[in-house]
Amino acid sequence: MFGSASSRWIKFSEYDAKPADNGDWYICPAPNATPAVYDPIENAEVMVVDALNIGLKCMSSEKQYYDDNRLIAEMCVFAEKYGLLGFMTALPTTPDFVDFETAYFAKNRFVREQSMLSADYVKLFFPFDNDINADPNPHRHYTKDDGSLMVSLAARNKPAAIEMVYQRGYAESYKWLKTQFADWALIFCASSMYYELEKTDPELAELQRQAIAAFDGNVPSFHIELFDKPTIVWDFKSLMTIINVVFGLMLTDAAKPLRSCKFCNRAFLATHPKSEFCEHKCKNKYNVYRNRAKSE
Repeated sequence: MFGSASSRWIKFSEYDAKPADNGDWYICPAPNATPAVYDPIENAEVMVVDALNIGLKCMSSEKQYYDDNRLIAEMCVFAEKYGLLGFMTALPTTPDFVDFETAYFAKNRFVREQSMLSADYVKLFFPFDNDINADPNPHRHYTKDDGSLMVSLAARNKPAAIEMVYQRGYAESYKWLKTQFADWALIFCASSMYYELEKTDPELAELQRQAIAAFDGNVPSFHIELFDKPTIVWDFKSLMTIINVVFGLMLTDAAKPLRSCKFCNRAFLATHPKSEFCEHKCKNKYNVYRNRAKSE
């Protein structure tokens, strides 16, 4: 589907975690971080697997190991590789919401209201920027504040809200990120458990089926640009939308299925339908422990 496609997103070289005045933690670009434009489609499958493995840690019962500090650190590393998820443009029904007084939302886990004043909604993502909180002007060219021509070009012809997401002052709530990563992992686990539970516990299997049915997302649009050859350019309005779409395709791909490693439980993209281990060393360790258990 994405073989002759392209897309654009922004990532910064370094991300920090900062507490806001309300006590909540946010992840945002570090003060001296440099922005870069990249194509998330090129490595989308690896990105999805990375997101799932963070989500599995968010769901882990080993809280003494996967505590908030560890998870925040892993989310900062994820952001350095791929950028923030772009919640601000992912949740409204249109990424052009800042051109209107009110933003409207499809049903989601994060904003319970069906609508909110656009200015109030923008403030959720700029907890450390007093200027934007005072005047979230949709006609201001936000990315130019970074002094980066590259970022300004990446935002060309995009809605003003996406230009704001590209700004250094944009931040995302750790609580929201943790919920989203865990939701992806939950869908992954439900899809792998359903067919076994269908035989042994139909009632629990039905709950898993309902969890899968609830997985949806906004459909991206596209246009065609003439590079060295005609190329589909996907107009994803957030990194979150890209992950949703690619995750859905991977989850239904029988040739290269997503799997959970039989030894370490990490998500991995299987190169063969019968693959059970993410790495050869996991297979070796599994066999060693199994043989030890038999000898005892």
